[in-house]
Amino acid sequence: MARTCWPTVERIQAPIRKKCSATTMRHPFFLSAILLIAACAISTRAAGQIDAQLAPFGMMPGTGLHPQWQFRGLPGKTIAPTAFEWTVMGGVPALQVRTERSYGLLRHAWKGAAPAELAWRWQVAQTLPKADIAVKSGDDAALKVCVMFDQPIADIPLLQRASLSLAGAATGEAMPHATLCYLWDNRYPSGTIGVNPYTARVRYMVLNGTESAAGVWLSQRRRLADDFAQLFGSESPHTPPVTAVVVGADSDNTLGSSLAYIDQLRWLSNR
Repeated sequence: MARTCWPTVERIQAPIRKKCSATTMRHPFFLSAILLIAACAISTRAAGQIDAQLAPFGMMPGTGLHPQWQFRGLPGKTIAPTAFEWTVMGGVPALQVRTERSYGLLRHAWKGAAPAELAWRWQVAQTLPKADIAVKSGDDAALKVCVMFDQPIADIPLLQRASLSLAGAATGEAMPHATLCYLWDNRYPSGTIGVNPYTARVRYMVLNGTESAAGVWLSQRRRLADDFAQLFGSESPHTPPVTAVVVGADSDNTLGSSLAYIDQLRWLSNR
C-alpha cells in the first residue's frame, strides 16, 4: 500500500500541517512549483515503443541538447540554473543533471492522449540530505520526471481554478492543470505519495527512496492511467491528454548540491 503525504486527496482545499507519515497538503499556489520538469527519450526503437515518440535528450555526446528539450527556470528569480549536459556515463550516453543551489527543468512539449506507459532509467550519484518534499523549506529533488496533463478545468476545485487563472495572467502562459511527478528521494521510502507543499496542482510519487543505493542505474516503467487515477482520480474519472513531459532537479531551498543521470526516456505501448 502506498504511503501517503496527505490524509485524502479530497481534502486538498483544507490543508493541514503535518509530517509525512500522515502528512500534508497546502493551499498556497506558487508559480515556482508548477514550473517543473522536462523529458527525453532514446532514438532507437525498443520492444513496445510507439511510433509517436519523445525526442532524445541529444544526439552525439558533447554536442548539446535536442531543441525539443527547452530549459525553464523560475520566472523573475535570480536563482542559479540547474545544469543539464548530454554526456557519457559508464560508456553509455546519458543526460547529466547537476544542481548547485539551483533550480531548473527541461520541458518537452507534447500534444495528445496519454500513451499507455512511460519508461526510463536513472541514478542519483549525489543526494540532497536536507531535502524534505513535504515542506516548503525542503522542497528540493536530486532528480524527477514529471508529466503534465490538460485536466478539464471543470474538474478542478473552484479556488484552485482561480489560482490557475491568476498565475496564467501573471506569466502570460497557460498553467498546467495537473502535474504528476515521479521522484528519486533520499528521505522517504518508495511508494510515498503526496501533494507539493506549494500547490495542489502538482502531486508526487516516490519511485526510488531510502532503500535505493546511490550511484546505481535503476529502471522504471509506469502506467500513466493508473498513477493519474491514484493521485488525481478523485477529481477526474478519466486520464486527460498530456501536454508536456519534464525532467528536473533543484536545490535552491536547501542550498545543497546534487548529481544525477537519466537516459532512455520513452513512451511505451501496452504490454
